[in-house]
Amino acid sequence: MIICYNFFMKNLKNALLLKQLYQLKQLGYQYTDITPFKEDDLDLSLPGTLVSLQKQANQCHLCELSKTRQKVVFGEGNPHADIMFVGEAPGAAEDSTGKPFVGRSGELLTKMIENVLYLSRNDVYIANIVKCRPPGNREPTPSEAYTCKPYLLKQIKLIKPKIIVTLGSTAYFYLTGDETPIGKARGSVFNKEHYIVVPTYHPSYLLRNPSAKKEAFQDLLKIKSLMG
Repeated sequence: MIICYNFFMKNLKNALLLKQLYQLKQLGYQYTDITPFKEDDLDLSLPGTLVSLQKQANQCHLCELSKTRQKVVFGEGNPHADIMFVGEAPGAAEDSTGKPFVGRSGELLTKMIENVLYLSRNDVYIANIVKCRPPGNREPTPSEAYTCKPYLLKQIKLIKPKIIVTLGSTAYFYLTGDETPIGKARGSVFNKEHYIVVPTYHPSYLLRNPSAKKEAFQDLLKIKSLMG
């Protein structure tokens, strides 16, 4: 987790340094004997509210996905939710609307939340490992996932959920570091310092494999029992 955050901070520092160098060049500087970038004077901490964090994410250009996205899909829901759902990445529908889990996968996730957990979708918080759509709906690369992960970790810190439900193997791996296949990991409880992680299948997988819905239903029943 610390390595991921440091990677993000290094990219951010480099971007700020490059911006400052371009500004000096536009002012006519050919070279300078004074260091234009003073790291000790720069506050690189992420914003302390979801609103300001989303604003920064909307302006993010730290990875290649920013070049092909239509909209940043930050996340939405109850900012004080006890349960948080984390998926892999936005798809085409999400990229065009800026909202997580819309379309058929979103409809199924909403039914899972309402019909099994007896909660409104507005009662939970929904986000993804990466905030921008990978071209062709491919899986995010490790570089993309680790660069974007600090945004998710900050969301978790601000929301303070008690339970995080990871949807699919990609979300489970990047949040826990566990490489266990989702078919074996699903329904297990992974204890973190301030919350627990329960993995289950991604709704898009359930649409392609309806027979797995029974297992997903069992996972949700376990989540419901953990809600207290």
